[in-house]
Amino acid sequence: REGSLFAALSRAVAYQQLSGKAAGTIHGRFLDLFPGREPDPELLVTMPVEQLRAVGLSQAKSLSIQDLARHAVDGSLPNPWQMARMTDEEITDRLCEVRGIGPWTAQMYLIFNLGRPDVMPATDLAIQKGVQNIYRMRALPKPEKVHLRTRHLAPYRSVASWYFWRASEL
Repeated sequence: REGSLFAALSRAVAYQQLSGKAAGTIHGRFLDLFPGREPDPELLVTMPVEQLRAVGLSQAKSLSIQDLARHAVDGSLPNPWQMARMTDEEITDRLCEVRGIGPWTAQMYLIFNLGRPDVMPATDLAIQKGVQNIYRMRALPKPEKVHLRTRHLAPYRSVASWYFWRASEL
């Protein structure tokens, strides 16, 4: 769907560093700003930051979502057909050009929206805890160690990440 990358990334920004309930409330108010509750980048680029702040988004998130909208409007966000021909790293690099979108957010998009099979979000604390529990490590592994310990799981590290997330709860 045409707006799905924009919608998914604007949702990801709204949810960053918040509990699910608080983020859901704020994101719901954000969606209420748009006809059909579908975020519209064209409307967002001209929307005052104060209007975004009024629905509960922080200043940083408001500016991030507006930058995302500018990227969507100017065509610098890849479309689904372009992404189909891009590597995970190329997609991550392109998404990280947007203010407030970092590698972790890009990796979550690769796993949950694009269904890419070989993504290991090694900076994710729950992944690190899961690797620590499964491999019975004394210390929480740094991202480099997570990559080393999980390289044998390629090309299915996205699937493995689900198990590490669950193992973080052990």
